[in-house]
Amino acid sequence: MAFAGTNVSLSQPDIMLKLTERIDDLKQRFAAWGKRIRRYTERLTRFNQNRLFQSDQKRLYKSLERPMVSGTGPAPNQADTVAFWRSLWSEPLDGSCGESVCGYNVRGPRHHNAG
Repeated sequence: MAFAGTNVSLSQPDIMLKLTERIDDLKQRFAAWGKRIRRYTERLTRFNQNRLFQSDQKRLYKSLERPMVSGTGPAPNQADTVAFWRSLWSEPLDGSCGESVCGYNVRGPRHHNAG
């Protein structure tokens, strides 16, 4: 399997090694950015709580008593989630929207109205 217009194939070990190294490098960068964002968010929370403590301690303690809202409800069961996506992606494409509407070929990526 060669890339279009080149004599490079993925079976060459040096290409696979370079791809693996690049993927690992990108994963490390993403992890570093995630940690940086988490540290910034924690710092911002501490800063706002300190400022609120100095200005209105009663309001701070009331805000600490309230539960943190991170979603709209309990987390879905992992088995149910996997089953849902497997059933969704296993359905055949109907091809009714046409290439001009969704921008994909019927034999290519999944349609937006399939299922």
